Amino acid sequence: MRQATRKLRIERMAALTDGLVAIIITIMVLDLPLPKAPTLAGLAPLAPVFAAYVLSYVNVGLFWNNHHHMLALAEQVNGRVLWANLALLFFLSLLPFVIKWIGFSGLAPLPVAAYGAVLLAAALCYRVLQFELIGCNGGRSGALARAVGRDAKGALSLVFYGVGFVLAFVQPVVAVAIYVAIAGWWLVPDRRIERAA
Repeated sequence: MRQATRKLRIERMAALTDGLVAIIITIMVLDLPLPKAPTLAGLAPLAPVFAAYVLSYVNVGLFWNNHHHMLALAEQVNGRVLWANLALLFFLSLLPFVIKWIGFSGLAPLPVAAYGAVLLAAALCYRVLQFELIGCNGGRSGALARAVGRDAKGALSLVFYGVGFVLAFVQPVVAVAIYVAIAGWWLVPDRRIERAA
């Protein structure tokens, strides 16, 4: 009975995450402006907004995908895990706002920095979630901890998000290139957790 209750808690957390991720993606696409003319030329001014949408869609998908794999190895969750998950979802829910801001201002420094800050905060919350899940699922000897290992990729991503955030104030295009590179790096499948599941 206790095992079934634990699994139900994990399933409820996963269902909430799935639902909110779907809503975030829906809001992002609904915020895309319509072209002023029904021509290819009318689409051209929307290219930066669409590119920001694609990058954000990929980022949300990456967080969701890794979250899904991480939960596959979890046997239980506790209150700290639930709060860490809610913090992650909060920052992911800010992506539609910063995309819209970039869309209205182009690649202005502050909106590009805000985009990086949101990604950095989401990545930090993901790391906290990972740490808390490991803590309540066997600690360093548990299956999740063994699968994650030192997670150098996750730690380096935080550093690069921070660099992108700072550079956004002086070279917004370079900052965007860093955000794209991080997403591209995570698109390469990470089989650590899949092998352990």
